[in-house]
Amino acid sequence: MRNRSPTQPELDEGIQTVFFQIANGNARQSCSVKTKFPTQQQASRYLRQNWNKIEKMARDCLANGTIEDGQIKLVML
Repeated sequence: MRNRSPTQPELDEGIQTVFFQIANGNARQSCSVKTKFPTQQQASRYLRQNWNKIEKMARDCLANGTIEDGQIKLVML
C-alpha cells in the first residue's frame, strides 16, 4: 500500500478562522473569528448565521480596547 500525500482540501480542514471588518467611524476595524468547524465554508456559514451576536461581541471588544496586533480576535470553540 502506497502512502499518499493529503489533498489541499484535507490540509485546509481543522479549526477555521474567518476574517471580517466592522465600521469604526470613518475607518474599518479588522476582526477574526476562530471557529470549531472543519471547513472554511462551514465557518463562513456560521459567521453569516450568527452575524448579530458576533458583531456585538466585536463592537464590545472595540469599546473596551481589547485589540491584539491591530485586530479584534474572537474565539468560538
